[in-house]
Amino acid sequence: MADRSSGREGGRGRAAKVVVDRVLRGVGVSSGIAIGPAHVVDAGALLAPEYAVVEAELEAEVQRFAAAADKARRQVRKLKSKASTLPGSAAEEIGFLLDAHFAMLSGSRLMRGVERRIREDKVNAEAAVQAEITSIAQSFADMEDAYLAARVADVREVGQRLLRNLMQHKYQAFSFLPEGCIVLAEDLSPADTALMDPRRIAGFATMLGGAEGHTAIMARSLGLPAVLGTLGLMQGVQNGDTVVVDGITGQVCVNPSPDVLDGYRRRRAELLAERAQLKSLRKLPAITRDGTAVTLNANLELPRELDGAIEVGASGVGLLRTEFLFMNREDLPDEDEQTEILTRIVANMDGKPVTARTLDIGGEKIATALRGYFAEPTNPALGLRAIRLSLKEPKLLETQLAAMLRAGAHGNLRILLPMISSIAEVRRVREIMATVVRRLRRRGVKIASPLPKLGIMIEIPGAALSADGLAPFCDFFAIGTNDLIQYTLAIDRGDEQVADLYDPLHPAVLRLVQFTTEAALRARIPVSICGEMAGDPRYTALLLGLGIRELSMAPNNLPVVKRRLRGLDLVEATRRARTIMDQTDQGRIAALLDDFNDAAA
Repeated sequence: MADRSSGREGGRGRAAKVVVDRVLRGVGVSSGIAIGPAHVVDAGALLAPEYAVVEAELEAEVQRFAAAADKARRQVRKLKSKASTLPGSAAEEIGFLLDAHFAMLSGSRLMRGVERRIREDKVNAEAAVQAEITSIAQSFADMEDAYLAARVADVREVGQRLLRNLMQHKYQAFSFLPEGCIVLAEDLSPADTALMDPRRIAGFATMLGGAEGHTAIMARSLGLPAVLGTLGLMQGVQNGDTVVVDGITGQVCVNPSPDVLDGYRRRRAELLAERAQLKSLRKLPAITRDGTAVTLNANLELPRELDGAIEVGASGVGLLRTEFLFMNREDLPDEDEQTEILTRIVANMDGKPVTARTLDIGGEKIATALRGYFAEPTNPALGLRAIRLSLKEPKLLETQLAAMLRAGAHGNLRILLPMISSIAEVRRVREIMATVVRRLRRRGVKIASPLPKLGIMIEIPGAALSADGLAPFCDFFAIGTNDLIQYTLAIDRGDEQVADLYDPLHPAVLRLVQFTTEAALRARIPVSICGEMAGDPRYTALLLGLGIRELSMAPNNLPVVKRRLRGLDLVEATRRARTIMDQTDQGRIAALLDDFNDAAA
């Protein structure tokens, strides 16, 4: 790794060493090369709100603080794990610092003091944290000890981490960044990423995160080159430094030399030329070499991606993630607002199908407006999320279904239910939908006729294994490979520490996909893949060979998948898929698939 440096004055108000031609390695999660000035996201000091808490709610407030502290400990542990692989003495130095931060978050004077202030002063957790930090800092200063004085900065940093977690602080300044900049941050949530405008921001990199987390999915949908899980990213980088983010190789280069920079610019020009060439496929049919038609749909994270889906010739919207309606706001969208936005999307697709998924909030996707509906679970992936939350709070579901039914009157809309695990859940949704239909008709509101088809996501192993039983109650299946892989392999897809274990070619995953597909075909209902596997041309032949004829993906991936399937012979792909399904070793499966792809290249 090249790492040359020279001194200069700069960097957030203090003398700093300029890092030159430094290459950092992470996980490339969204392809492309971005070159531009760095914008280092500094959480900065937060202004803590202060308000009184009534006696009956004090314990709940203490628990809210405890949840924020637990989250802070998890964050510090992740950073310590990443730092342990840094070269030289950096790992040890940063490790000592993070050990100190972890100690402050575990039964320390700070923690005890905050809990005491909440109970005795009857104030909210944010105000208690701010008051305790101020008190500790003052006591350290009064001791006139240089070592303790230096620790004040650590106390304040820990306090700010607690406040960010309590306030669910979001980065809101992306619209004011210079055009073409590269965002560098410790971490970015999906909601943060949703605020990025690709016309202004060239790309981003973070210290935390994995290739299959929702932040990565958002980056791919927006077409932003991105690298996550980047070791040492925030050390020595200053605002304005020239940064290259290579979302293909997973490298981040800080202040590259002129020769290195020219090389990246040539590679970027080649990629742009290839993309321009792929645009010529837009009007060509999505058919295999031997004449089998395949439906290629677009996944949409945000309404502004709709133009991109139309531009690449998507046959429809295979997955509209409605979480965007709830992100970065303090209130819940009402029925009319949801109807207006969904109607605009449906109408703009001009009769092509739009599959709108009901709310899938939970796990890493947390909406501020919904934080009062559930406590932070020990394991977010297994907690109250998606359809479980919608059925526990049926008013949320009723509002969404009403908006979808109304929007369906303006085009071809289908309704998709996330994280279904049982027939009872599907039945309950159908009952709620019937109630909503009667209510809308009594109001004289125009709704879809016939009613929208109702399908389910197959993303839990239990749902895949009971697909035969679920099929008679559903109009279609959509296999969500992202969560299906996560739950099958017991891997947190957003955790870079286990990212290498996340394998779509694990035989258990492939058998669940096969079982679901065959169950749908027997029941004569459509089945699609709408996870990230659908948008990777490496898997196209295998998925078609297993019987899939509908793929939904980020719009930017659609041209490369179309190019791959137009070169495929389906008979050969089916034969290779059967051979693969006889295997039990992941390495052998990967070799068989890659050999087939190489032979067709």
